[in-house]
Amino acid sequence: MNAVDAAGLGIGDEYPPRIMGVLNVSEESPYDPSVFDDAGDAARYVDEELIGEGADIVDIGLESANKRFDVLTADQELDRLHTALETIERVSGDAIFSIETRYAEVADEALSRGFDMVNDISGFADPEMPTVCADHDVAVVKMASPPDLERPGAVEETDWAGRKSPEWASQADYVDQVFEALKQNGLTDKTIIDPAFGGWSEAQTLEGDRETFRRLREFRALGRPVLVSINRKNFLGDIAGRETEDRLPVSLAATSMAVERGAHVIRTHDVAETRDAALVGDAFTDRARVVTDEFSVSRLDVRSSRELRAHLEERGIDPKGADDWCSLAIKVDGLDGDDRVRVASIASEYDTAVKHVNTGQLLLVGSTAAISDVSAHLRDANGDLRGLGESFAEMLE
Repeated sequence: MNAVDAAGLGIGDEYPPRIMGVLNVSEESPYDPSVFDDAGDAARYVDEELIGEGADIVDIGLESANKRFDVLTADQELDRLHTALETIERVSGDAIFSIETRYAEVADEALSRGFDMVNDISGFADPEMPTVCADHDVAVVKMASPPDLERPGAVEETDWAGRKSPEWASQADYVDQVFEALKQNGLTDKTIIDPAFGGWSEAQTLEGDRETFRRLREFRALGRPVLVSINRKNFLGDIAGRETEDRLPVSLAATSMAVERGAHVIRTHDVAETRDAALVGDAFTDRARVVTDEFSVSRLDVRSSRELRAHLEERGIDPKGADDWCSLAIKVDGLDGDDRVRVASIASEYDTAVKHVNTGQLLLVGSTAAISDVSAHLRDANGDLRGLGESFAEMLE
């Protein structure tokens, strides 16, 4: 994992999780407590509610990215920039200031006049954005989005057959598309990646967000720090049946899980509570790393063969061996004696270790490939073991 220096703030595995508080100077933004059009009021909010509550980074948005609103032009964003610049001049607390924009012209002006980093929600749709950020030597958050200045985040609506290949597009699922969108137009040396949670397009679904969150560790294969913006998002509210104002508890639960799964920056409107939840997640995160004067050794954060395949592919290594190298242990309860004997016999044919833990329990230990072969055998068999094979296959996904 390549750490990023954001104006002196370290972001990466060897640093604590960083909290990005949000300030909006856009009247369209949906979350009223963070919206200001007066620089004095905005500065007080930043000092008291963001930096005072533990924010390391303050992200200032000039417009709402909500799909219900028209996209501002670069000139319109520049017209609003003066409020953001006056705000950071009045802030007395210490934080890194990030400008949220999709335009290189706006980023260049903001960075030249006091901002420290960029949050690009259009994934380098402006081809000059990487150059501007590199020239200023600043960190930049790149959200997963096809290069489209008009509508960020619509990965499902992208012509991946033309942009990537017909073969790839026919097999890619939503998370594959998000992963590929992050790679479009490259990455700078100080890029932080954002998998793009939220309703950025009509095509994006709650299930897509849930699957992205479930597979969050896969994005570590890109070797860059990860930012997540999940605060009060719909996919969490849907799980708990809560509206936006009542979603803080589910947001905090997800924050701890996100940090344990690899997130380094959490973007939030609820700074103090989110900071505590992130620290809990960090305290129970196990990523072994040893550094000496001569070398460093780190263990890949890999929990499945799919995650290993992502790491191998990004390193130019044939991923076909991932199933042979990853091991699984599967416990089966409830089989009667005859069925346990049958499953054990089948498993032994595929180099899978079998243990009868007790009267009603069976433990299978083997490579992902071996367990997959057992699953296929059980699914091909007639009778009551077919369902067991299908259950194995579901766990292998």
